[in-house]
Amino acid sequence: MTKRPVLVAIDQGTTSTRAIAFGLDGLPQKMSRRELAQSYPQPGWVEHDAEQICRDAIEVTRDVVQAVEAEGSLVAAIGITNQRETTVVWERDTGRPISPAIVWQDRRTADVCDILKEAGYEEHVKKRSGLLLDPYFSGTKLAWILDTVAGAREAAEKSELAFGTIDTWLLWNLTGGKVHATDASNASRTMLYDIRAGCWSGDLMEALRVPPTLLPEVRDSAGDFGTTDAAIFGRPISITGIAGDQQASTFGQAAFRSGMMKCTYGTGAFALLNTGNERIESKNRLLTTVAWQLEGSLTYALEGSIFVAGASVQWLRDGLGIIKNASETEALAAGLESTHGVYFVPAFVGLGAPHWDTTARGALFGMTRDTGPAEIARAALEAIAYQTRELFEAMEADGAKQPSKLKVDGGLTENGWAMQFLSDILSIDIERPVVTEMTALGAATLAGLGAGVYQDLEEITVTLRSDCVWSPSMMDEHRDELYSGWKTAVSRTLSK
Repeated sequence: MTKRPVLVAIDQGTTSTRAIAFGLDGLPQKMSRRELAQSYPQPGWVEHDAEQICRDAIEVTRDVVQAVEAEGSLVAAIGITNQRETTVVWERDTGRPISPAIVWQDRRTADVCDILKEAGYEEHVKKRSGLLLDPYFSGTKLAWILDTVAGAREAAEKSELAFGTIDTWLLWNLTGGKVHATDASNASRTMLYDIRAGCWSGDLMEALRVPPTLLPEVRDSAGDFGTTDAAIFGRPISITGIAGDQQASTFGQAAFRSGMMKCTYGTGAFALLNTGNERIESKNRLLTTVAWQLEGSLTYALEGSIFVAGASVQWLRDGLGIIKNASETEALAAGLESTHGVYFVPAFVGLGAPHWDTTARGALFGMTRDTGPAEIARAALEAIAYQTRELFEAMEADGAKQPSKLKVDGGLTENGWAMQFLSDILSIDIERPVVTEMTALGAATLAGLGAGVYQDLEEITVTLRSDCVWSPSMMDEHRDELYSGWKTAVSRTLSK
């Protein structure tokens, strides 16, 4: 009997490591998960144990491979998706990291970024990499490791060290140290990659004093990344897809054409607008990034990052204690006609795009003696929609083609009231798919494409099913009035 092919995605995130097996119909079959601890050795520092990440990834993948193959399926290929920008440097001969992994949230290199800005590098970095000069990205993290870990720079100059984001680190370990590679989407988040030329930038490496021998080979997002060491899963399995988490979720949403857009609503929110082969240089502090690379051809995207989305609902629960679980916010919001002028700006860690003001702080405006838990809960949900509209307006101002609908995924999309309000404020349809594990699905479908299980993008598109669509019903005048109040509230939180 012919075994049913399945695709396994390794989804390595900031707080957990998961493996999910998908059938060729795009539906999940098995899942295994391990939580991942973060450490905070100093204010503004965030670290992971890279070796723990590797162990967890192998364990959850082994769980899933064994489970599906015990039921008569055969794992055809593995895809990897990962928290982007998190940085690992390891010894080539031993495979041991020379320091903890520096997480994307880490701010320790803020001073380095300020020095580079003062030296006039910011516009150069933006033109080459599409990114802002910010500690968020991998380049300054890598430079910091080379400058502060004893003997690191000397070892790097002797080609004794390797650098990678988490995808590269996992790939190295899964292949037994045989493959040191990444895909173009992850490379584009390092601040060392020239997204125009599609290669590592000599100028940016020189600015950060990064030896080129440290860097992985950049490959297509769907293609040959080698095979797993036979000892790990009992036989070699092909690794044929890699993408950073937000690019993977865009691929999972089948947003393959220019003008298609997705937004993932989790702790934060990340909106990516496919711009096709057009590389739009943002004048409104959005990021120009590589969505994916297929058959040597780059697809670009504009990206806007919202720092706090679902995290504001967690704050209502854990900080204020006005709800016991996130689902309560839907009924609280629906039970009101309005917030009665209350606005919540959730700048707990500053404001993301298009402001990029890390010193802004959260605030509640418009409260009266009658303001209660319901108004605050509704204001928190409304803030997510307002922040998304800011991204839409920034993209429009950059000349990007506006989407006809917004594809959404993430835990917050389970809140029907929030999705309807989002549709009303954006004045477009909001579409939620049946499968909400879009990051993992994107990695799996990339692997399927790279392995030849799927022949083309159209074959992937037909597997995506819509679960719910919300359409706008709010009057334009009311929509604009609400949004004007939001802009006033935001202006009062900005540091400049």
